[in-house]
Amino acid sequence: MNADMKIPLQCARTGLAPIGCFPVLLALLSGGTAAGPCRLDGKPPAGAITASWYGKEHHGQITASGTKFDERQLTAAHPTLPLNAHIQVTNVANGRSIEVIVTDRGPGYGRGIDLSEGAARLLDMRRCGLALVLVTPSRDLR
Repeated sequence: MNADMKIPLQCARTGLAPIGCFPVLLALLSGGTAAGPCRLDGKPPAGAITASWYGKEHHGQITASGTKFDERQLTAAHPTLPLNAHIQVTNVANGRSIEVIVTDRGPGYGRGIDLSEGAARLLDMRRCGLALVLVTPSRDLR
């Protein structure tokens, strides 16, 4: 699939059967976003970036920091933040916030940060695939 085919990728990433993708399709066709924790009411705050998540397809691969990627850990890929930096990531749509460690470089596709599946689960964005987030320095970048 090419990068422009976001709906099939969204469904494949979440593991939903085609019928399970119906709410996502309906929301996209109606000009909105997916329901629930994926939807942002109002204007996004300044500095919000798009986050995606990655998991099984990268599990066990060596990251830019030299560690093996573990989909269950709270890690992230970011293009410029120092490797092994601790950062706070907050899902703008639901206010959930966690601390992750930057272990890899990325993401691609015009996104600001990639999160591990474990981080996406805690931020309640796993089902959505994408979320607007705020990234703030944690203890070692202040």
